[in-house]
Formats: sequence, structure tokens, C-alpha cells
Amino acid sequence: MSFAAGPAFQRLLDRIERAGNALPHPATLFVLLAGSIVMLSWLLGLLGVEVAHPLTGAAVRPVNLLSVAGLHRLVTGLLPSFLNFPPLGPVLVCLLGLSVAEHSGLLGALVRLVVGVAPRRLLTLIVVFCGAMSHTAGDIGYVLLIPLSAALFHASGRHPLVGLAAAFSGVSGGFAANLLLSPTDVVLAGLTEQAARLIAPGYAVSPMANYYFLGASVFLVTAVGTLVTDFIVEPRFAEYRGEIRAEPLAPLTPPERRGLRWAAAVLFGLVLFVVGGLVTAGGYLLDPERPGFVGSYFVRGLVFFIFLFGLAPGLAYGLAAGTLRRDADVYRGMQKNMELIAGYLVVVFFIAQFVNIFNWTNLGVILAVKGAAFLQALQLGFVPLLVGLILLTATINIFLGSASAKWAMLAPIFVPMFMLLGYSPELTQAAYRLGDSLTNIITPLSSNFPLVLMFAQRYEPKAGIGTMTATMLPYSLANLVFWTLLLVGWVVVGWPVGPGAPLVFAR
Repeated sequence: MSFAAGPAFQRLLDRIERAGNALPHPATLFVLLAGSIVMLSWLLGLLGVEVAHPLTGAAVRPVNLLSVAGLHRLVTGLLPSFLNFPPLGPVLVCLLGLSVAEHSGLLGALVRLVVGVAPRRLLTLIVVFCGAMSHTAGDIGYVLLIPLSAALFHASGRHPLVGLAAAFSGVSGGFAANLLLSPTDVVLAGLTEQAARLIAPGYAVSPMANYYFLGASVFLVTAVGTLVTDFIVEPRFAEYRGEIRAEPLAPLTPPERRGLRWAAAVLFGLVLFVVGGLVTAGGYLLDPERPGFVGSYFVRGLVFFIFLFGLAPGLAYGLAAGTLRRDADVYRGMQKNMELIAGYLVVVFFIAQFVNIFNWTNLGVILAVKGAAFLQALQLGFVPLLVGLILLTATINIFLGSASAKWAMLAPIFVPMFMLLGYSPELTQAAYRLGDSLTNIITPLSSNFPLVLMFAQRYEPKAGIGTMTATMLPYSLANLVFWTLLLVGWVVVGWPVGPGAPLVFAR
């Protein structure tokens, strides 16, 4: 059986790419979207649109930004919206540390080492799997794995954007899938528990509520991502003929090997430092008021540790290999990447304004409640309703990226609804998390989409929104089909979605 996409589908992707690339510059796109939201807030307010908040029952109306009060909010919110935009600081700080690892030659040496050791036929699988497993370490998948995967594919003679797409599919398209707990598991479990108590006071939802299903999903996402990359995405790309030269696959020199040994020793020391602070009684990275790994200072300070894990091994490698001779060399490496990220900063400024304008207007709450009411009105059977929740979540995710913000609005509606149908809050949360992952990789409104586009433009300066959307759409569609089938099959077989998390809710 061949998994290769047919010519008709490839032509469709080509048309999507051309149409997407014909859109205005991403910054202009967000300016237009922000203006549209302002106008829509005025129109919906004029029409008297109103919904009841799922948690409080209070009336939620559109906030008209086309007013004097709205003008004041826009004027005073411009700077805070940008400075307080959640992904901005972490991305910049992480890249500063990783810039040293790149400028010193450490990442280049690692690329050559991995390409020399890893079987070529397994490279895609390794990249997608590492992407799906990267979520516990915060944004490291975006700032390190995605550009590193592009370099790995480039060095192995494959198009770098194919490597970028494979990593992106695991990091963002498989966002919910993981074998390890992450802070997201804790936040969403708390919201699910709160919603479940509307029906069953005292109901408890564990952060591991979806562990079995999401752990199995890692292998599904890896398999789907590997097949889509090799049989659908890669055939769309001709041989790379851009200006960025691949890492030469010559054997590592003695100074490079010495540098890698020093970097490995420093990395090992850092790992021991972290582990020692987490596993010992009263460890220095544990918080007595928030016990456990998720509440530790390691998880809460991941940005610091990503910065440190890039900076320290990079310095060790550069000093041992002789690529860093003065302190100025270190800062020159940091500055070089900051110059490359200038375009990202421009786009993020306008994304931040759009996100805050969208939040101010209450349109996110209205969209979620209206969409949920529409599904309720259809009176579907359980499986169609489960699929409907997945599709609704994926649709809302195009406009509202925050997993916790969406679930805060949808959980009080769908968790009680499914409980009344006899299905557990944990199962409802699993369906939500699946849908929340599907469209991350195709929406320009995702906070990390411009960063990935910037990495792509290093190799293909003409790459645009259409290039990224057409490249990533096959992953979204394949995950939608096979991941949904996995969940439906899981329900049919009757397996629990996590420890102590049955499918059925008994009233």
C-alpha cells in the first residue's frame, strides 16, 4: 500500500500555498484582523449579542472598542500588550543562551555527529518523536529542536524545510501527546475538576487523568508525522539550492571532539545539579508550598534553565575547541541571532495587539459559548458529539491559542453535558486536548507560528504564510483522522484514559 499523496492533493496544496503567499505581510494581516475585531465589537454590541458566562452565569456582552473608552484602552494598552506578551520574553532569553551554543560551533558539531550515527531512514521518526516529547521542557522544542532539525536534514542531503516541518508536527501538532507530565496537565485538570463539581461536588481530577491515552498518542503522532513527512511533504520539495550551506559531513577534528567532551561534561554536571535539586528530600529546586515536580522551581524557571543549558555547554565547547577566544566572541554570537530575530519582533508586536484586542472584546467567550450551544442543539449521539467537540476546539484554536483560556470557557459547558450523558470528565478533557493540538501548526494566529516562519525564511527567504500552511496542512488532516479514530476506538474498547480515570461517570 502506498501512502504517497496523489497529484490532485499535491495540486490542492500548491494552490493553498500560492493563495497564502498572496496574503499581505503577516504584520499587515494582524493589523487588518485587529481592525476587523474592533469593528465587529461595535456591530455585535449594536445588535445586542449576549451570552451567559459558563462559570458565573453573568451576562457577557461585546466590549465596544469603537468608543471613547475603547480608544483610551487602545492608547494605554499598546506598550503593556507588547511587553507582557507571554511568548516574547521566554523566546528571546532562550535564544540568547542557544545563540552561544550555535556561534561556538557546538550545534554544528552535534549535527554532524547525529547525522553520522543515526540511520538516515530513521531520521524523520527520531525528529518527530523528540518533538512530541519536548513539551515538558517548555518552549525548547520551538527554539532549539525545530531549527536543529532543519539543520540535520540539510546536512543529510534533504531539504531543510522538510526537517523543520517534521519537528513542527511533533512539537506543536502533537502538543497534547507526551509520556511525561507538564504544567499544562496540572492547569487543565484543575479546570476540569472545577467544571465537574457543577454536577458532582467533591469530584477530583488528577493531573494524570489522560496519561494512558496521551502516552499512547505519542506513538500515533510519531507514526503519522513520519509517514506524512516522507510520503506527502518531502515530495513537494525539490533539491535545496539556497544560499545556506550545510554542515560538511567531514569527520570531527580533534579540537571539535575535545570541545564535545567538555560540553558533555558541563551538560552532565548541570543535569546532576537539576536532578539533585529535585529528587533529594527538601531539594533546593523544590517548593514546600507546591510539592512535586510540576510545582518545582525547575518547571517554573524553565526559561532560566534553557538559557543556562545553551550558554554553559556552548562556552565549554568554544573554549576547548578554540572557537571562542574572547568575551566579545560570546556577545557577538548573541547579537548575531538577535539581528536575525528582528523580523519576528516586528510581527510579534502586532500579534500582541491583536490578541489583547480580541480578549478585551469578549468575542472569545461569545464564540466558545455560541459554538457549544450549536453542538448541543444538534442533539447528536455520543460519538458524533465527541467528534463535534474535537472539531469545535480545533476551530476555536485558530483564533484563540491558549489551551487553558479555551478550556476555561468550554469545560463548564461540555464536562457537565458529558457527565449527564454518563461519560467521565477525564474523557471529555482527552477529546478537548486532542482538538486543541490539531490546528496549532496551520494558524498564523498561533504565537509561535511567526518564530517557525522566521526559521523557515533562513533557508527560503520567500517562504510565507502560504508555504507554512500548505506544508503543515497534511499533518493536521492526518492527525484529525487517525487521532480521532484512536480516541473513538479507545472508548469502544473501554480502556481508562488515565490512572483511576474511567470512561463512565456513574451518578
